[in-house]
Amino acid sequence: MIVAALAVLLVLQLLLAQRQELAASERWRPLAGGVCAVLGCALPPWHEPGAYTMLARSVQPSGTPGVLRVTASFRNDARWPQPWPALALSLSDVRGQPVAQRTFAPADYRGTGADGDAGLAPGQSASVQFDVAEPASPIVAFDFEFR
Repeated sequence: MIVAALAVLLVLQLLLAQRQELAASERWRPLAGGVCAVLGCALPPWHEPGAYTMLARSVQPSGTPGVLRVTASFRNDARWPQPWPALALSLSDVRGQPVAQRTFAPADYRGTGADGDAGLAPGQSASVQFDVAEPASPIVAFDFEFR
């Protein structure tokens, strides 16, 4: 009986110690979440940038000289809530060469103290809009990447 109790305690201790790795696994996250619910610990947020789906996007002149208006809408297709993603924007010239690149943290495109800082629930969509300085080279293409 004591050996069984010690074995269960050892397994719980291993689960608690490895919760970061287990929480990052789609297979083991439900188990780690259940253990943390019982023990009162917290799991790190789910991070799966590939589970964001771009629904619409555009880069247009804003009406102010030298400024481009960037708009994008995307959806979280992961099984769990995720924090707002970092958005990597790349602007390219006619030869396909990048002339400007920047990764925008959520605070850059949402502002600080924005509602819903907990992230996006599974299936939840979001729209963002922000302005960037127009590069000197003419832009003919753009690309987004979630990070």
